[in-house]
Amino acid sequence: MTAALLALFVNTSFYDFKMNDIGGKPVQFAKYKGKVTLVVNVASQCGLTPQYEGLQALYVKYKDKGLTVFGFPANEFRGQEPGTNSEIKEFCTAKYGVTFPMFEKSVVKGDGINPIYKWLLENGPRKDDIEWNFAKFLIGKNGEILGRFEPKIKPDDAALIAAIEKALSATS
Repeated sequence: MTAALLALFVNTSFYDFKMNDIGGKPVQFAKYKGKVTLVVNVASQCGLTPQYEGLQALYVKYKDKGLTVFGFPANEFRGQEPGTNSEIKEFCTAKYGVTFPMFEKSVVKGDGINPIYKWLLENGPRKDDIEWNFAKFLIGKNGEILGRFEPKIKPDDAALIAAIEKALSATS
């Protein structure tokens, strides 16, 4: 990566990004400014796929307090997200009742990495690649990365809940 491109990612805010939702409509992250966001790379054919249920429960429990969850389907890990965007949307809605924002299927590591994941890795607490499906990044109200949680950390894990509640109670 060139120094200029690296500087772009270092100086960019979470709220400067725009991505297409799973239906292909552009979403300005700026509309979520002042909210706490949990960014998760998801897959429908993974042993961790039942975490969709917990992510939806988190979203329902805390959305009125300012939490949103962003799901980014990705197929980098043993091809566990082979579906099209419409198939993924249908699966998540029918099987887990997902109502939190889902984005277009994208690459979360390696060549062609989604710009938001590039930014998360460059600016997060750890610089190593996403290790598996359902890695979680917690973004504070001001767009700062507050933490990264391993894929096996379930959405109802006490440490994750505590971090979310702390972020929600922060003044900015």
